[in-house]
Formats: sequence, C-alpha cells, structure tokens
Amino acid sequence: LNSTSMIFSSCFQQLVFDLIPCAFLWVSALPYYFYTRRSRVSHIPISALFKAKVVSLLNAVQYSTSVGLVESLNYCVSTVTSSIIGKASENISQALALLFTQFDRMKGVRSSGLLTCYWLLTLLTGVFIFQSKVLLLLSSDVSTDGQILRCVTFFLSFVALLINFVLCFFADNMPAFKPKNAESPEVAATFLSKISFWWFTRMVVMGYKRPIINDDLWKLNEDDESKNIAKSFLKNWNAEKAKVQSTKTSNTYKEQNNRDDEVFIEQPQSNYITSLGLAMVKTFGPYFLFSTVLKVFHDLLSFVSPQLLKGLITFTATENAPMWQGYLLGVGMFVSAILQSVILQQYFHICFVVGMRLRSAIISSIYRKSLLLSNAARKESTVGEVVNLMSVDAQRFMDLMSYLNIVWSGPFQIILALYFLWNILGPSVLAGLAVMVLLIPVNGVIAAKARALQVKQMKYKDERIKLMNEILNGMKVLKMYAWEMSFKDKVTSIRNKELKELRKAAYLNAASSFTFVCAPFLVSLTTFAVYVLSDEKNVLDAQKAFVSLSLFNILRFPLMMLPMVVTSLVQASVSLQRLESFLNNEELDQFNVDHSAASENAIRVDGASFRWDQDEEEDVLQNISMTVPEGSLVAIVGQVGCGKSSLVSAMLGDMEKVTGSVSVKGSVAYVPQQPWIQNLTVRDNITFGKDLNICKYQDTVEACELKSDFEMLPASDQTEIGERTRILVTHGLAFLPQVDKIFVLVNGRITEVGDYYELIEKNGAFAEFLRNYAVSEEDDQFKEGDPTDLDLNEIPAEDARKKFVRQQSRQSMGQFVHGPSCKYVALKKKMKEEKTCQLPPEKKEKNKLIESEKAETGNVKLSVFLSYMSSIGFFLCFLICMFFIVQNAAQVYANIWLSDWSNDELNPDGTQNGTEIRLAVYGSLGFIQALFVMASSFTLTYGSVAAAAMLHYNMLDRIFHAPMSYFDTTPLGRVINRFSKDVYLVDEVIPRTLNAFISTFIKAVATFGVIIYSTPIFSAIVVPLLLLYYFVQRFYVSTSRQLKRLESISRSPIYSHFSETITGASTIRAYGLQNSFIKQSENLVDVNQMAYFPNIVSNRWLALRLELVGNFIVLFAAIFAVAGKGTIDSGIVGLSVSYAMQITQTLNWMVRQSSELETNIVAVERVEEYSNVVQEVLFWERPNKDWPSVGEIKFEDYSTRYRSELDLVVKNINADIKGGEKIGIVGRTGAGKSSLTLALFRIIESVEGCITIDGLNISKIGLQDLRSKLSIIPQDPVLFSGTLRMNLDPFDSYTDEELWNALKHSHLKDFVLGLTLKLEHEVSEGGENLSVGQRQLVCLARALLRKSKILVLDEATAAVDLETDDLIQATIRVQFEDCTTFTIAHRLNTIMDSTRVLVLDAGKVAEFDSPINLLKAKGIFYSMAKDAGLA
Repeated sequence: LNSTSMIFSSCFQQLVFDLIPCAFLWVSALPYYFYTRRSRVSHIPISALFKAKVVSLLNAVQYSTSVGLVESLNYCVSTVTSSIIGKASENISQALALLFTQFDRMKGVRSSGLLTCYWLLTLLTGVFIFQSKVLLLLSSDVSTDGQILRCVTFFLSFVALLINFVLCFFADNMPAFKPKNAESPEVAATFLSKISFWWFTRMVVMGYKRPIINDDLWKLNEDDESKNIAKSFLKNWNAEKAKVQSTKTSNTYKEQNNRDDEVFIEQPQSNYITSLGLAMVKTFGPYFLFSTVLKVFHDLLSFVSPQLLKGLITFTATENAPMWQGYLLGVGMFVSAILQSVILQQYFHICFVVGMRLRSAIISSIYRKSLLLSNAARKESTVGEVVNLMSVDAQRFMDLMSYLNIVWSGPFQIILALYFLWNILGPSVLAGLAVMVLLIPVNGVIAAKARALQVKQMKYKDERIKLMNEILNGMKVLKMYAWEMSFKDKVTSIRNKELKELRKAAYLNAASSFTFVCAPFLVSLTTFAVYVLSDEKNVLDAQKAFVSLSLFNILRFPLMMLPMVVTSLVQASVSLQRLESFLNNEELDQFNVDHSAASENAIRVDGASFRWDQDEEEDVLQNISMTVPEGSLVAIVGQVGCGKSSLVSAMLGDMEKVTGSVSVKGSVAYVPQQPWIQNLTVRDNITFGKDLNICKYQDTVEACELKSDFEMLPASDQTEIGERTRILVTHGLAFLPQVDKIFVLVNGRITEVGDYYELIEKNGAFAEFLRNYAVSEEDDQFKEGDPTDLDLNEIPAEDARKKFVRQQSRQSMGQFVHGPSCKYVALKKKMKEEKTCQLPPEKKEKNKLIESEKAETGNVKLSVFLSYMSSIGFFLCFLICMFFIVQNAAQVYANIWLSDWSNDELNPDGTQNGTEIRLAVYGSLGFIQALFVMASSFTLTYGSVAAAAMLHYNMLDRIFHAPMSYFDTTPLGRVINRFSKDVYLVDEVIPRTLNAFISTFIKAVATFGVIIYSTPIFSAIVVPLLLLYYFVQRFYVSTSRQLKRLESISRSPIYSHFSETITGASTIRAYGLQNSFIKQSENLVDVNQMAYFPNIVSNRWLALRLELVGNFIVLFAAIFAVAGKGTIDSGIVGLSVSYAMQITQTLNWMVRQSSELETNIVAVERVEEYSNVVQEVLFWERPNKDWPSVGEIKFEDYSTRYRSELDLVVKNINADIKGGEKIGIVGRTGAGKSSLTLALFRIIESVEGCITIDGLNISKIGLQDLRSKLSIIPQDPVLFSGTLRMNLDPFDSYTDEELWNALKHSHLKDFVLGLTLKLEHEVSEGGENLSVGQRQLVCLARALLRKSKILVLDEATAAVDLETDDLIQATIRVQFEDCTTFTIAHRLNTIMDSTRVLVLDAGKVAEFDSPINLLKAKGIFYSMAKDAGLA
C-alpha cells in the first residue's frame, strides 16, 4: 500500500477481482429467475443482436480459459490454485450468463438488468487487472514469452467482455406479440437507459423546443392502467371485506349461543370496519418492498463517504503517503456518490409510481362506491366531501409514499451514525443520544396537535367545497334572488375558520422547524462539549471534527425528516380514516329487486314494505302488492307526499326493502321527475351509451318531435348541452283514460287498483282526486269561463281521449292502438317503406358551449410571482430573505470556526488552550442559526396564509360576480378543481416549497463560497458547472411546467364526470350502465396519469443529472485537496470536502424546489385566471327605496343574445305593460320565452334597446338593487343545505312572524310545525329531504316574503303534481293580485285567465293581446291552443 505505484499481486487479482462479479451473478441468479419467469410477454425471435451476444460470450469464455491455462503452466502451486479457482468461477459465471441470455429471450426481456450489472462489474474489476498488465509490460520485469502471452490473452478476453457490455446498450427486437403500449419509449429502453432515464430525454428536448401538448404524451404501461390497478386492489379489498363479514357472522353466532342477558354488551358496528390499509399493503406492498431494498443499499453507501473522508484527511496529514492513495480515495468518493445517486433515483421512482397507482385505486374505489351508496350514506357524504376524498386525501397518500421508508430508514441511519461516532468520540456520543431521546416527546406533542388541527381543517375544507358545489349548481337562482352576497359571506366565514386552523398548523410547523435545526446542532454541540470537557486531553483535530461533522450531517436528514414523516403519517391516517369511513358506508342491497325470476309479469311486488333508511322508524311504503303484465301501460296517482316517486324508486332498487319481494323482468328505461342530462352532445344524451342505430335514432327523434329543435340548434344534434340544462315533464290527467291499470296511493299504501272507468265507479280515493283537480282543469281547458260544475259521472272521458290523441305529436314516443290494452307500435314499422334512415344534417358549431380548458404555455409569467409576493407583502418578503441569509451566515461561520478550532496547536502535554471559548462561540452561532430559522418560518407562515386568504377571496368574489354565460360554458368540476386542489396548493404546498427553495438557494451560495475559500483553485470550474446546472434545469423546467399544466387540466374532467355520476346514479343503475360509466371514469384517470407519469420521470431525469454534476464537484474538491497536499491544512481539507459532500444534495434540492415552485406556482396562475373572469355590470345608480311602486314595464326595441359570438335570441321586442297586468308568455321551443325573463333580471344584457320599470332604465341601476326588487318562482326549485330559515331568508331580514305568515300562505305551515326543529330544520344538499312539490312551495314562500310589485313564474308548475300546481295558482291569484305577473306557460290552461298573452316566435313578438282575442284571430296562439285541446 505504501508503494509509489498501484500494483496488485496475481493471487489478489484472481481471488478478489475475478470472484466479485461471479459472486454477484450467483447471488442474484435465483431471485432474478423467479421474478422473470412470471413474465406474460411472449418470446423474442432470434435477432442479429442475440447472435452477437452469444458469439461474444463464447469468445469471452474461450479467452478466459486460455488465460487460465497459460497461467497454470507458468506459476507456482499456490498461484496455480488461485488461478484455477478464479478462472473456473469466471467460466461458470459466463456459462450462466449465456443461459440467462437465452432465458431472457424466451421471456421477452429485451435488455437484461442482471447481465448488464454483471458485465459492468466485470469490467470495473478488470480495469485494475488491465492496469497491472500494462504496468508489467512497461516495466523491465517482463522476462519470458509466457508473461507476454498471458498479457495478450487477457487483453483479448477483456475486449470480449467490453463488447458484451457495449451490446447491453442496445435493446433486442420486440416480442413476437407486441404489447399494446408499444408507443412508450420506456418499453423499448435498455436497462442502462432505464436506470439513467435516458429514454425520457426525447420528451425533455421536445418540451424545450416547443410546448408539450396532449398528443405528445405516451400511453401508460399496462401495470399503471386504472382498470388493472382497480382489479387487483378490489380483489384484496373484497377479500378483507369477506374476512370482516366472516368474523362478524362468527361473533354474532357465539353471542347468540353464549351470551347472558344480564351481562351481554352488544359489539358496536365500528368493530367490523374493513381495513383499507391492509388492502393497500397487499396490493402495492410487494412492488414497494423493492424500494425498501434499494433504500437499504443507499443508506449503507451514505456512510462510505465519511470513511473515505477520514482516509483523505489522514492522507493530507501524512507526509510520505503516495499520491495514488489520495487520488484513489477521491475517485472512491466519486464512485460511491454515483452509486448513491442511481439507487436513490430508482428508489424515488418506485415510490412515486406506487403513489400514482394508489391514487388510481382510491379514485376508482370511491367512484364505484358512489354508484352503490345507500340513501342514508348519501346523506352523510355530500358531493363536495367526496371530491375532497378524491383530490386532497388521495394526494396525501401520494405525498407520503416517497418518504414512508423514513419510518425505518431514519432510526437505521441514526443507529449507524451513532456507531461510527462512538468509534471516533467514544461515550461522549451518549450525551447526543440523550438529546435525541429528550426531543422525542416534543415531536410527539407537535404530531398530536398537528393531527387535531388537520382533522378540523379538513372538516372546514369539506364544508367549503360542499357549499361551493351547491352554489355553483344554483348560481342562476342565487343571481335572480340577489343572494350572492349572503352566500359569499357564508363561504368566507367557513374559509376564515379553515384559515384559522391552517394558521395554527403553520405556526406549529414553524415552531417545529426550530427543533429540526436545533436537533442535529444540539446533538453535535452536546457531543463535542462532553468530549472536550470530560478530559483535557480529548482534543478536536481535523479528522475527528469533520468526519464527525459529516456523520452529523447524515444524522441531520433523519432527524429533520422523521418529524415531517410523522406529520405526513398523521395527515395520511386522517385521510385513511375518512376513506375507510366512506368505503365502509352502507350500500344498496342488490337483492332488493330480483331480476332473475322467471315470471309472466313484467313487475311483481308481493307484500313489500320499504324505507329510505333502515334506521327510520316507520315504513314509507307499506304492504305493497301489485302486478304489471308485460306490454301494459299503468299509472300511479295520488296526492302530494303519498309515495308515488318512492314506489318507482322501490322498483328500481333505490329503497331499502323491509319485507316482501320485488321482481322486475327485462331491461328498464327510467325518466325521473327531474331528468338527468349529461354534459355531452344531444345525440350522446339520447343514445346514452348504446351504439348508434340510425333508423331507430331517427324514429325516436321524430316521435319526440325534436327534428325542428335540432334545426334551431347551432350544431344540430351534435350541440353540447350545458350542465344546467333541465327538461321537465307534463303532469296531465288526460293520459289516465288510456292506461290499462291505475294504482292509487294514499299515505304509502295502495288503496285502489283498476282502469279509469272502474275506479270512477268505485267512487273512492281516485274519484275524490278527480273531483279536486280534474274538474277545474277540464273546465279551464274546454269551457273557458263556464262556471258549470260537472257531475262526477259526466267527466268527458271521450273528450279527454281526443285531447290525448291531439297531444300525441308532442308528448308520446309512438302511436297507441286503442283496444283492451294500449300497445306500443313503433313508428319505424309504420313508415318503413316511406323513408330512408339518415342522421340530421351536420352543422358546424361556430362556438362550442363548453370550451376545452386552456393550458398556459411557456414560462410562468413574472407577474404571477410578483402577484404572489404582493399578496404576501414586499416588505415581508425582504424580511424573510434577510432572516434566511443571517441563518446561513451563522451556520457557515460556525463551520469555519470549527475548522480553525481543529487547527489549533497542541500543548506539549497534548491539550489545547481556549477550548471553553471555542465551544461557547460555536454554541452561540448554532443558537443564532436556530433563532433566525424560527423567525423566517414564522414570518413566511404569516405572509403565506395572508396570501392564501387574499387569493381565495379574490377568486371567490370574481366567480360570484361572473355572468351566467360563464357558468354555461365552464364545467362545474373545473371550477371546483380550482377551489379544492389549486387552493390546497396555495394553502400548503407553495409555502412549504418556497421555504425550501429560499433555504437551499442561500445554502448553495454559501457552500460554493466555503469551497472557494478553502481551495481557491476550485473557482476555475465553478462557472462551467453552474452553467451546466442552469442548462439542465432550464431544459427540465420547460417540460415539467407544461406537464404540470396538462396534468392540472386533465384532472378537472375526473371531478366533473364524478359530479355528474353522483347526480344521475339512479338513472345509471336503472339502465344498468354502471360498468360503462366506471370505464369512462377510469379512462379519464388514465388520461390524467398520462401527464402525471412523465412528470414523475422528469423529476428523476433532472435529479440524476444534477447529482452527477454535484458528484463531479466532490471529485474536483477531493482532487484539488490531494493536489494541494503540503500547502493546505487538514482542517481546511475537511471543511472543503465536507461541504462538497453536501453540495450534491443542496444543489439538487435547490433546482428541484425551484422547479417545484415554478410548477406549483401554476396554481396561483390558475387562481389568478379565475380572479380575472369577465364580470357583470354591477352598479350605476341607486333607485328610490320604494321603487318600483307601480310595476309598469316597457320593452323598447329590445334585443339580446346569450354571448357576444352568438345570434340574437330576442329581437326588437316592443311591449308596454301596465302595472298589475297578468301577462302570459307562450311560444314553441326556442322562441325566446325564458330569454325574455332572463333579460328582465339582466342575467343577459341588452344588445339594442332597453327595458324600463316605472320609467327607470334597468341597465342604469345596480344588479343587486334590480334583482332584489323582483320576485321569481323558478322552473327548477333550488334549495341549499342549511336550515329552512336560511333557505327562506339568508340575510336574516325578516321576523319570525313574517316567515310563518309566508309559510301559511304557501301552504307549508302545517308541514313545518310538524318538524322537530321547525324553522331550524336542516335541509339536505339540493333539498333532497323534501319532495319536489314542497321545494316549489318553499320558492313560493320566498316570493311572498319579498312582496315585490313584479313576479315572474318561469314555468313554475311544469314539474309539479296537480295538487301543488293548484296550491301555487290559488296563492298567486290572491297574494299577488296587485302585482305585475309574467307567466311562462308550459300548460296553456295556466295563462288562460291572463290579462294579455305575449306570443313569441323566433325571438320576435308574433302576437300580443287578450286570450279571447288571440283565439279569435286564429294565429299561432290559436294553433297552440288547438294542439292542447283548448280550442
């Protein structure tokens, strides 16, 4: 070792260098074989590459054998023995490599990782033998031809090995049967390309040249596809559920047999919750375990560098040490660092892929569960809460995966560090250990408090998202009621509570950062103090100080990360409980309805009772028995709340069956009371998952009379339907004479069954129902103004039949043949010979209703950063930076102080002077550092929370004041995504990333300063290295930033589709389309992961290259230290190299954090985008308080459109309406009826002309003033979750007396009095715990409270039953007698008593006169009345 040249003996070469790669291959062979044999990929045909590998291998075996034979003939017995052992082992290994080459080909392995590592290891060890042979040939010791022959045969063998390694750079051909994901270059990548992520370089270069778009993204690997992940996860989840169910059943059996009534305690249901964690471990654990193995190797390698540093410091202090030792130590540090980098990046890659798969499994499980939730469970889990489970909670698991191994790795690293420190400093290390033990309870308290704050914060976040979801769904109603400010205040109130908990958590994290910095420093300070003070002969020399410091730096990471991991575990445990709670919710019993029973009846119900919730005390439907023969048409009638809709739900399986049986034969078509329309084209909504049959589609369109509507739509049947579209059905008694059977419901029981005439003859509940509603309706329809009261037996059934026939063209889907039973005769059969099947003519839609979400391209604008800084405060930003600078200055000076301390001269007795002063200054510098860390963290926390509050408020305010056209063109999921995921990033991720970036940036600058201070020659390579760093980082950022944007954009459709699915779950189940919708959801998740996966790889691509450059810094620092031997103190060498060892991690983190900051700041960019949406014209001038006093309305040449790029929907309207007039507005679909009322509320603004109310131009006054003075009973009764009082009076403007009076006149008083909490009764999301009729009556109560002079009824009774219609009409006639009333008519009988009727056609006034005059004129109104049976 002390020789001037690096020459190894022949025995050492053969027994060490030959056996190391052999041992690796033998040890790895079996695990590799068992892992690869599971491959499902087909074999690879024999290729030129395979032949080359075989030939090269055979040559290597031949030359290796030759080398062994030559050496055995020319050496002594001991040398011959070692030669035979070495070469025999080498030949066996090469033969095994040959077998694995064939094995890999048969298993479809295109590039073998095992053989690549084997050839690389063989070459690395062979380099030392090669060097020895070259030195031998160059020396004068070559005395025989045998020695030359040995060298030549070795060189030939080495060349063969080199060729084998070079061949590893090429991938073999595709397998015989190509996998479907062949588009991804990862599939064709070699092992070296995969571990270096070189295969991803193509996308990085592309992203640098131009912005990446969706078409550039590659398909996911098969193992990463949602359908495969979900299949595997659900298999384990269902197995866990089966275990729990088995345990539950077993325990129940034991309890029933063994319990004593006096001591028996029933086990709570919570004991039987299925463990989600176990299912996750079984599904993803095996793959994640490989990352654990990699982490073990990485942690062990991290302790190699301090030992090499120890050797390097010893080398510089030893005068006669040969230079090759120093250079070898430097190269050793470089190689060790390279191995660490490669292993670490593979470790992180696996962790992130597991996190990605885990997210897919969570989303898929939540989606599936949502389709099966029972009614009780749906009440507990709102859409907003479940969206949070999909976004925030799933994200927490993704974040945890990359650091989960720290749970064991942290203690492992601490133990190893303490072991090596004990060898250096002895028992003094116990003092440092004691400090660590004392800090454990501190971290425990912080973690417990963090968990409590996390639970509260998530609760408020759920409430906020839930309320926002309701607000966005009901935005049109909020605007018409002028309630935006009240609901904005409610969201702000919840947000303030959320921010309060966020602020507490952030301050807690700031306080814990004090312990993060203090922990490693206190450990080193305490250890050094005890060491130097316990014995005056214990002195800190350079070796002890800086090797210990490097070990303390290693110790710093686990001590810093463990509390963070504990915090992440706390957050993940909260999320796990939330997910477990949701996934363990009750499901609808799939056996509620039997679809397999063979029966002659289409529907059969025998003695069945039903409840919405099993916990309800009373049955909603009681003792129901009914049969519906195949092909028959039946009706279910009854008064409000009798259970009509519930009975249909029971047949669909949406109610809990208590007793009896239900069987339904064949497929089901379901049209709910409030039909569900998807955000798709009209055609897609009609076909609803079925393949397009043009003839059937054409028949359906014509039967529904949609052909003329398609002609008016901008893109015919390819027009997109917005999320707020509603189609409501007519409730008319004229259908009843045509049905085969009528079921009469009273209070949840079937009281009568029969056809129309039988039930009239019985003179029971059905006859009473007709007395109350049919007579007045028929009066209105057939004999306007005729007060004659009809006898029950004189109800004109034949007239009703005639009316029904006239209505067929608009209300049925086929023609009915009258006879004993009504049979459906398809129009297709009738018209088969008269027409050809063709789709509606295609029209190019000029402007799509729902525009694709736009992705910003290029660099994040400086204005985004400035905007965020402005939100924090520029002075505060300056303070934060100054605190970080002072903190790092204190840290750097502490290490320089330690370097000077280690160079202090020793006294003759082996002691040092001034130890106490040195120790005191060192300790003071550490405390200053910790103090400023805490100050910077607290300041940054304060500023970031203030910024989060401001950004959210600005976005919220702008969204509330956006015009309705914005909501018509923007999917709700997209907006919800901004308020959930993007706000989460602004709240928590960006502040954390900003903190890390500033810290690492200043630390990187300080590190370069220290290295240059220590070894000035290093400054020569700083600029090239920094330029290389910058070049790599800019390449990466361009790609990563755009991938992040694409990932953010592709995330929104997941939540939009989920929200749609929740709303239409009953319809989806009824049509049996669960699998189709699950597939759609999985496809949307896959599209999102297609952008997320490259983002993962881009991070690894960057990190590996940055660490490679950082490793060169270590190499140069070590080489310069060796080259400067004799001129540089050992303390300076220790300082320089120890800082160089940190620079890799520091620079890597700095670039990663800057990239993370730039990619996550996109969230601010997206929030800012929504803070700049187009606004309504809010305010001009204030009207008088008593305006309008008369209610006179005048339209003067009024025209309007929905959006600037669309055609006019109302054209040149001129109408003068006197105060108190009752105006009916009629017209066919698309005539502009609703548009006119929207114009009155300025939901859409005028293009030409104006509207005046009591002489005041409404475009000149504020929207709040205008809308608050008008009343509307909307077509769709929208209620919000909260109290009944809040739904009536969100501003608390009215007294209890006024509220009860309004309830009395809206016929709700008795109902509300019957509620336990009266006005404080909680209304569920969307008002689902009230019937549609009751919801409409609540809307009537709102109008009664406002007491406006102008009332608009926007088809208010189109969707309600006759009883509710009658109540509303009666109340309007009395309570709004003096008001100007606009009624958009869905049923003409409701406007036949109007003062005048405004008939619209294609957006223009076609007719405007009294109903009698219009009927006499025999124009459009007359033809409509005739169609409706009124003329």
